[in-house]
Amino acid sequence: MKVLLAEYTVAHEPALAHEGAAMLSVLKSSFEHCGYDVVLPGPGDFGEEITRLAPGCDMGLVIAPDHLLSKYTFLLEQATHNLGCGFMATALCANKVSSGKILAENGIPVPVAAPATGKHVIKPIKGCGSQGVRLSGEFPKEGEFAQEYIEGENYSVSMVINRVIGDACAYFSGKPPVVLAVNQQEIAVGPDGTIQYLGGETPLHPDREKEIIDTAVKAATVLGCQGYCGVDVVVADKIYIVDVNPRITTSIVGITACIQEEIADILVSASKGNGPDAVHFSGRARFDCNGKVTRI
Repeated sequence: MKVLLAEYTVAHEPALAHEGAAMLSVLKSSFEHCGYDVVLPGPGDFGEEITRLAPGCDMGLVIAPDHLLSKYTFLLEQATHNLGCGFMATALCANKVSSGKILAENGIPVPVAAPATGKHVIKPIKGCGSQGVRLSGEFPKEGEFAQEYIEGENYSVSMVINRVIGDACAYFSGKPPVVLAVNQQEIAVGPDGTIQYLGGETPLHPDREKEIIDTAVKAATVLGCQGYCGVDVVVADKIYIVDVNPRITTSIVGITACIQEEIADILVSASKGNGPDAVHFSGRARFDCNGKVTRI
């Protein structure tokens, strides 16, 4: 069987290419280990490559920055079985203001809109990772918004959500998401207030692990996510959701270094509503934002 792994940044966005290459590498290895023929797009127009290659593949997955994910996922879904989140949910999650409002309306703690004075976090409304995110006392620019800064511990929850809607709705099983791991996030703040994601450690078992997982799963479910999803949280007086990423995230390089199951098998089975009940780890790993992994 053939699987299209359509990763955008390696050929089209140098600033994120190292992360993209690392994610693509572990996915490609896992699919090949499971017996799949992996198809990769060429360096030409990314959308045209998906349109050209997807019809000849049995399934596919788009790996791209949040603001582009919906556009290219839509193209993939027209031609083959999508292993990731549906294009409508990816569009919603890409808009950090709209998705935050929905989470708040469903009783999920999120940072509130920042006041006009004092230090706060400024983010692009449609951004990817920590790009353009900073601590500042200034007003947001066009295309940005401001949130309160919450002091706390930074984690992410990686999960694979079983298919419930979309091209594979016939596969609905009612099974809950497959929680892969809670990951510690290493976040640095530069002298100019720039916030940078440096990597992390996985799997972690913090004191409030169940609360962290339950909140992250609820957030991803409320936003309609499917497939691999990474939910960023800050643990303070509450578990605050700071970002929902309906896509492959950098933590996958650490997870796949320790997990006993094949991530390819998990993605395929979950896309048909039948992900595993649990996963198993051997040891832990540290990873940086360029994909370097060190076993602990």
